[in-house]
Amino acid sequence: MFGPEEGHYALALACILALAQFILPLRGAAKHDRRLLMLAPLLAVSQLIALALSFFCLVWSATHDDFSVQNVAANSAIAKPLLYKITGTWGNHEGSILLWALILGICGAAVAAFGRNLPAILRARVLAVLGGVSAGFQLFCLTTSDPFARVWPAPPDGQGMNPLLQDPGLAFHPPILYTGYVGFAVPFAFAVAALLEGRVDAAWGRWVRPWAVAAWCFLTCGIALGSWWSYYVLGWGGYWFWDPVENASLIPWLTGTALVHSAIVVEKREALKIWTVLLAIATFSFSLSGTFLVRSGILNSVHAFANDPARGIFILGLLALVIGGSLLLFAWRAPSLVAGGMFAPVSREGSLVLNNILLCSICAVVVTGTMYPPFMQLLFGRTISVGKPFFDATTIPLTLPLLGAMAVGTLLPWKRARLSPVLRRLRWGAMAAVVALGIACWSLSGILPILCAVGAVWVIGGSLTDLAGRLGLSHGFSHAWARARSLPRSAFGAAIAHIGVGITVLGLTGMSQAQHAIVEVHVGQTESLAGYEWTLLGVHEEDGPNYHAMIADISVRRHGKLVTVMHPSKRDFAAQHQNTTEVSIRTNLISDIYGVIGDRHGTGANATYVLRLHYNPLAPWMWLGGLIMAIGGGLSLSDRRLRVGAPKRAAQNEEVVAS
Repeated sequence: MFGPEEGHYALALACILALAQFILPLRGAAKHDRRLLMLAPLLAVSQLIALALSFFCLVWSATHDDFSVQNVAANSAIAKPLLYKITGTWGNHEGSILLWALILGICGAAVAAFGRNLPAILRARVLAVLGGVSAGFQLFCLTTSDPFARVWPAPPDGQGMNPLLQDPGLAFHPPILYTGYVGFAVPFAFAVAALLEGRVDAAWGRWVRPWAVAAWCFLTCGIALGSWWSYYVLGWGGYWFWDPVENASLIPWLTGTALVHSAIVVEKREALKIWTVLLAIATFSFSLSGTFLVRSGILNSVHAFANDPARGIFILGLLALVIGGSLLLFAWRAPSLVAGGMFAPVSREGSLVLNNILLCSICAVVVTGTMYPPFMQLLFGRTISVGKPFFDATTIPLTLPLLGAMAVGTLLPWKRARLSPVLRRLRWGAMAAVVALGIACWSLSGILPILCAVGAVWVIGGSLTDLAGRLGLSHGFSHAWARARSLPRSAFGAAIAHIGVGITVLGLTGMSQAQHAIVEVHVGQTESLAGYEWTLLGVHEEDGPNYHAMIADISVRRHGKLVTVMHPSKRDFAAQHQNTTEVSIRTNLISDIYGVIGDRHGTGANATYVLRLHYNPLAPWMWLGGLIMAIGGGLSLSDRRLRVGAPKRAAQNEEVVAS
């Protein structure tokens, strides 16, 4: 039997194991006790087993309609499709925290399984830090967010899930996003362990980088999937609204991107050690802060969970312990980290420093714009909003030099370089950028979109130039093929990820030129937009599993030729007393034709319907670019030379004395 009691007991057991994982390995590292050090991997795996059992019990309760469980009664119903009964377990506050703890347990078990080449003391400290963070979240579950709390008498049916969440995109968005969030706990644990040891070297950089790249890939996919969900589910015609919770995921992505690049410098040159440790702490701290902001009621958002002061106070205390403690440790031990790998400003290292400065500056702007309204409300009682105009005006001027430096930085040699040879190699990319400038001036309006388009083409051209140079393409395809077979996959991965950035920026630029119209029409009436004729052919009604739908049939023609027939709908979920829109999108990967049906006015032959019509150029490129970025990161991660064979550490007192 896998009931709620079993799930609750398994969660309590996991919490005990997490506390043991936190305390015993740290004592073993301090006392050089091999027996305690060897307990760390066993405790991490045992904790994962207990968490997996607990989560399975929650899924079991949901799929078997056990409405005596408050979480199931509030977020499920008999008529809800099975897929959403399963995914609905993490579509609410309590279930999402349990999922967070489960993913953190998976990370700990992964370090235990794949970290066997780590020094015993370092691995023990890393697992201890992960155990401490995991214990905090599990205590949060048990005390203020119990997913197995009972309700009596049990209702005959549940209230049902938020209709906006009954979508495949959002069903799988949280696990992917959370894996990115939680994945940065591993670099954080490595950073804290390094501070405890007082040592950061090339081997440490080699160990940290795969975990940072893996977390970055998941976070990139999670953000892209969430943006896609906003685009096709909310029906607003947009992809990113600078929503506070959207920003909460973007902030750690920015610092995480800087972390990935800094770890490269530590590995290659043993430089930027303090930068890298601080970025590892900051990235996971921002991930935790995002959790706090979503669940404390500080930020109002379409994505936010219902707030509870007790939960907010608990997470605030957890933040103080994790973030405050790690920053105090950093302030104490960072001066002992010996700097190394001196380099000139014009060098590969210098370009990565510039990359970090610009990424962190963009991060600071997003943090300021996100937190300014709630602080103004708290301190002065003034209600203000910070939206797209502010973020566009402040982030784009910082993004443009970042794009300019990306193409140059990948071609610079380590330690010291001259710009003139690099710029000569980039002549083909420069020619492509000039062509892009001409096309952009003809087709785009506004100086910033034009500059962004040119910057995107410049980045793509620079990445292709870098690849061509590494392959020796100028010596012929046979030579290039031979070089390709021996070239590290991480080199391909970095170039592909940068190309993905360029494609995403092109998509964002195209969307800045989108056209839309809101019209009220009769059946048979035609409207024109972006050179297309949109005709409402008719409206009919259908019943779904747990909703009633009004579906429109809209024909779209161009120059009299039928392009497509669209079928947007509006759904009424009676149990939740809520309406949702189902967007109809026709894409050719160059642009999207996008239709939404709104309210009906009147009855019978005189009825009119509100339609929202959009023409979105290059919209698919935004998510295609995000996917390409993640593929590039995954390709780098697949390089065996990145995952194993870390350089041997210089001799130091690593031995463990058995007691």
